[in-house]
Amino acid sequence: MVEREDVGSWLSGPPVGGGAGAPRGSRLGLPPEGRGSLAGMGRRVGALLVDWAACQAIAYAFFDAHPMAALIIFAVENVLLVGTMGSTLGHALFGLRVRRLVAPRTLLDDGSAHDPGPDLPAGPLRGLVRTVLLCLVIPAVIWDADGRGLHDRLAGTAIVRR
Repeated sequence: MVEREDVGSWLSGPPVGGGAGAPRGSRLGLPPEGRGSLAGMGRRVGALLVDWAACQAIAYAFFDAHPMAALIIFAVENVLLVGTMGSTLGHALFGLRVRRLVAPRTLLDDGSAHDPGPDLPAGPLRGLVRTVLLCLVIPAVIWDADGRGLHDRLAGTAIVRR
């Protein structure tokens, strides 16, 4: 007799790398640690604080501390730098990079996740989508099982270690 567990559910989606208890990023084809692995929360928050402090300093120096100046400077910094170079000032100081995930998440014959492709910067459009969602704050504080924020997930990017 066929049981529900044998068939699965369309809600659970296709199986992806490693399953429960797998290292963070394995479902995305990223290494569990070292260069190219998903960045930890401490580094990401540190990079965000550096970026925000730099934007605040620029806002106070050039825009007489207008309430929205720092946010606009932060958005411009993220769109330009993440979209072209793959990292903001804070990301660079903390050894991080925002990369595009280009390959589908599929399993190879040995059960490991498919290689996510070359380490490419996000690109202008992904950088813009990511920045708009990041500035809205809420998508940035909602994470998936790999620890990626909703803003990265919707933009098709991931913050990895250099």
